[in-house]
Amino acid sequence: MMEFLKKLAKQAGLMALADQATLSGSNVHNKSLLDLVTDTDRKVEAFITEALAKKFPEYGIYGEEYGKSHADREYCFVIDPIDGTASFIHGLPNWAISIGLMRNGRSVAGVIYQPVTDDLYYAAEGQGSFVNGIRMQVSGRSELCESILSTGFYCLRAQWKEENNLKFFSRIAPQLGDIRKYGSAALDLCMTARGVIEGNWELKLETYDMAAGVIIAREAGAVVTDLLGGEAFPEKGILVTNGRIHKKLLSCFYDFKALNR
Repeated sequence: MMEFLKKLAKQAGLMALADQATLSGSNVHNKSLLDLVTDTDRKVEAFITEALAKKFPEYGIYGEEYGKSHADREYCFVIDPIDGTASFIHGLPNWAISIGLMRNGRSVAGVIYQPVTDDLYYAAEGQGSFVNGIRMQVSGRSELCESILSTGFYCLRAQWKEENNLKFFSRIAPQLGDIRKYGSAALDLCMTARGVIEGNWELKLETYDMAAGVIIAREAGAVVTDLLGGEAFPEKGILVTNGRIHKKLLSCFYDFKALNR
């Protein structure tokens, strides 16, 4: 299965990369005021979905653009055709194809392909985490002042007026060595798995944003919880770290209230 998923992600990524070079305003649409989608998102998801349905007809499928088909089955593929659509539209490199496999709601395999850099990340439960065939391991840093973290602000684009990420960003950022915003939750998780950053957090994600990335991070040694230290992610936010700074970061969310959205 993994070889099939790796090949499929690369095919989809090269399709999207070709489109990025010729993208025009007529190919970009608003799902909401600040949430954009392109014709390429839809085309890529349709391509991936068709291939998966043909190869694994007994599995469910849940995609960002076309929703759920038999997603209550034991195994379900979860697709984000372009994670980082804003970067894709602006000609930036930080976007990726994400294909995860969940078993009864738990991530068990995942492939993430970043076409611009030609980096292919993948993992399966119990088999380790890899980028371009090289095994990954989270970093060994244990102090926040030495650490680089990433985060995102989709909660602001979703018009969250209270309990958004600004409060936590202001609380956490001064304690860090530095901070990054990649604009792709999938790549946030991959960068943590690769050990080039120590972790990331986010308040508002959907399952398709993190299904592949969670298993890639975990298989590299990362700790993944919600912002209260439990397993209810992404509904109660998500915190992914190298494990050594996890408790320190959880303490920054002591007053976090998971709001129903």
